[in-house]
Amino acid sequence: MPTTRRNFLKVSGLSSLALTAGIPEIHAGSNSPLAKNDYDLIIVGATPGGIMAAVSASRLGKKSLILERTAYIGGLPANGLGATDIATRGATGGLFVEFVNRIKAHYVEKYGADSQQAKDCSDGYHFEPSVAAKIFDGFLKESPHATVLTMRQFDFEPENLTIQNNRIQGIRVTNRNTKKAETYTGRFFIDATYEGDLIAAAAVPFFLGREGKSDYNEVGAGRVYKYWAGPEGPGSTFQGDNAVQSYNYRLCVTNDPKILVKIQKPARYNREEYVSMIGDVTSGHYTGVAMMELTDAQKAENLRRVKAGLPPEIPGMPKGIAWLMNMVKLPNGKNDGNNQHHSFISTDLPEENWPYPTSGWEWRDRFAQRLREYTEGLFYFAQNDPALPEWFRKECSEWGWAKDEYADNGHFPRQLYVREGRRMKGKYIFKAQDAQPVKPGGRPPIHADSITASHYALDSHAVRKREVGRIHLDGFISYPSAVYTVPFRVMVPDSPLENLLAPVPASATHIGFSTLRMEPCWMALGQAAGTAAAICVQKSQSVHALAVPELQKALLQQKAILVYSKGMSTADPNFEANQLALLTEK
Repeated sequence: MPTTRRNFLKVSGLSSLALTAGIPEIHAGSNSPLAKNDYDLIIVGATPGGIMAAVSASRLGKKSLILERTAYIGGLPANGLGATDIATRGATGGLFVEFVNRIKAHYVEKYGADSQQAKDCSDGYHFEPSVAAKIFDGFLKESPHATVLTMRQFDFEPENLTIQNNRIQGIRVTNRNTKKAETYTGRFFIDATYEGDLIAAAAVPFFLGREGKSDYNEVGAGRVYKYWAGPEGPGSTFQGDNAVQSYNYRLCVTNDPKILVKIQKPARYNREEYVSMIGDVTSGHYTGVAMMELTDAQKAENLRRVKAGLPPEIPGMPKGIAWLMNMVKLPNGKNDGNNQHHSFISTDLPEENWPYPTSGWEWRDRFAQRLREYTEGLFYFAQNDPALPEWFRKECSEWGWAKDEYADNGHFPRQLYVREGRRMKGKYIFKAQDAQPVKPGGRPPIHADSITASHYALDSHAVRKREVGRIHLDGFISYPSAVYTVPFRVMVPDSPLENLLAPVPASATHIGFSTLRMEPCWMALGQAAGTAAAICVQKSQSVHALAVPELQKALLQQKAILVYSKGMSTADPNFEANQLALLTEK
C-alpha cells in the first residue's frame, strides 16, 4: 500500500521503526541568485539527477534553482561511487554519456592518452570522487540559467510548501549558515533527493519497505534468504514487510604509501560489533554459502592453511582487505570500496537505517555519524585486533584513506549511500517484470512513453543483520535483467499536482527500484525531468497534459536513447527515426 507523510508508519500492514562543515554557498552559471520569485524550475537536491535536470532545462533557456542541503554537489559519484553501475555500456545516452566522455577527457588531457590513469578510467566509467565533483561543477558553470544554493535544508513538513489550485507555488528552506528561513517561488518543481522529501511534503503517496510476492508476482519479492546471485535458501517466506535495504559509505581507499592516510580508531569504538569476524577468518571462509561453493578438497586445504597461520590460496577466496569490502580500481592508485557481498560483516549496516527515509535531519545526521564510526571501527578492528591472524592484520594494514580526497572531512566521504528511500506512487509502478525479457532470448517490454533505456541487475542489499543459524543475509539478492525501457509515468505523481516530477524517488516496487536506482539511470531521468519541466513551463501546461511524443523528440535531439539496439549510434543520421520505430516494435 502506498503511504503519505502523515501515515508513514503503515507499510505493507506492518509498523516501521520509528555534517557537513559550512562553506560559502555555490552559485553556478549566473554567479548570483536571481530574485526569489524568478525561477522556472526549482530542484531539491544537487544529486546527479538534480544536476542533469538543471542542465537540460538551462539548455532549453529555462531558469532553474537547485537547493542543496550540504556544502557540496554531486551526490554519490562525488562521494566514492567511482565504479559506474551500468551493465551494458551504450544503453543510456544523453547527458550521462557527456559525463562519461568528460571524465575520460580529463584523464587523457591531464596525464596523456597512453597513461595509466587514462587506462584505469575505463573510458570514463571509473573515476576519482574529486574528478566527478569537478565534472559536475563544469556542467553547471556552463549552464547560464542554472543556479545552485548550498547549505539550504528542506524539511518535509507540509507548511514548507505553498500549494494552490493543485500547483506548488513556493518552497521554504533553512539557510544552515544564517539559520534563517528563505522562501523561493517557481513554476515547476523536481524532487531529486535520495530520500523523497519533496514528494512527502506535497502529500504525494509513496511506498516504503518490500512488497510481497503475492502483490505483483515479482522474482525476489518479500523476505528472501539468498546468496546474492546464488539460489534462494531456507527461511524465504516472500512476504512483504517494512524493511529498508542497508546503507553504507562508498569508500575511497588506497595501498599507495605516497597518498595513504592511516585509519584511526573512532571515538565510539565497540569491539563486540566485529568479533564474529574472528571465527570467519580463522575458519577460512566468509559465510557458509561461500564454503559450500568450494570442493571438499579446497575446503580442507583452505582450513589447513589458516590453521597454520597462512593466508588462503584457494581460487575465489580473497585475502586481507577483500574480506571487508569489494573493490574496483580507480585512477591514481585509488579504489572504490563497497560492501563485500560474501561477508556477514562488511561496510553495510542493516536494520539500523530503517527509520532513515521518514526521519528528520537531526536523526539522519546521527545515523550518518553512527555509520561512519561503525565503518572506521570495522577497519581499525581488522588492522589491529590481536585475536585476528597476523597475516590478516598485516594485509589489511596496507590500506587506508586517500589523502587527496575529502581533505576537510578526515578523508572520509561526506555523504552516505542512501540506496533506497521513499518511492513515489506514480502513474506507473516499475516492477521486476519491466526489466526482464518477456520470453527467452527476447527483451523486456517496450514502453511507448520511454524516456531512457537502462540496464543493471535487480540488486538489493541486506535488510537484516546476521541471524543465528542462517547462512544468508535477508534481502541481499541479485537477479539477472536485460536492457529495458523506463516509462515517463514513473516520474509523474499519482496526484492532482500539476507541476511536480520525481526522477530520483521514482515510482517502483522495492525490486523494480533496485535497478532504477543506479546513477546512470537517475541522470537520464533527471535530464528527462528537466526537459519535461521546460516544455510545461513554455506551454503553461500541467505535467499531466504533456505530450510525451514531444518530450521524446526533444530527448532524441539531446542524444538520449529511448530503446537500446546493439550497434546503434547517435551519430547515425537515421538515429531519431530508428528510435521512434523501435518504440512501436512488438
